Amino acid sequence: MLHKILKIVALILSVLGAIWLLRIVLTGDAEIEASTDLQDSLVTPFMYIAFATLAIILVFVVIFVLKGIFSNPKSFKNTLIGIIIFGVIIGISYGIAHGEETPLGDDGEMLSATGARWVEAGLYVFYILAVLAIAAMVFSGIRKLAK
Repeated sequence: MLHKILKIVALILSVLGAIWLLRIVLTGDAEIEASTDLQDSLVTPFMYIAFATLAIILVFVVIFVLKGIFSNPKSFKNTLIGIIIFGVIIGISYGIAHGEETPLGDDGEMLSATGARWVEAGLYVFYILAVLAIAAMVFSGIRKLAK
């Protein structure tokens, strides 16, 4: 039953998205940029269709992930450990990051020191996770060779 409903909703959203995309393409960029009425009647509904699709996808992903996690206590424990480790990596990255106010462009806008620190922390998180992923692949390869 749920599968049929999801198929129907997906079909409706797909058809609506295709219709609005075709209307936008046929109208043209110049006309849409020049007229706020066209923006409101063409672009705004297209964005709402995209937002609705994204919201539906996120809801179902969260539901099925939580269902999978809570159905197996061992899976829940491993997920919790992973989340805690990820939080520790974020905390370490934020701790070693330095932030200073940075100009964003020629228009005079500035990125705050806190924003710059979060950007740097995000880069550190990426680097740490990349090193861990490479180490895990190397370790896995060595382990397979040993067997």
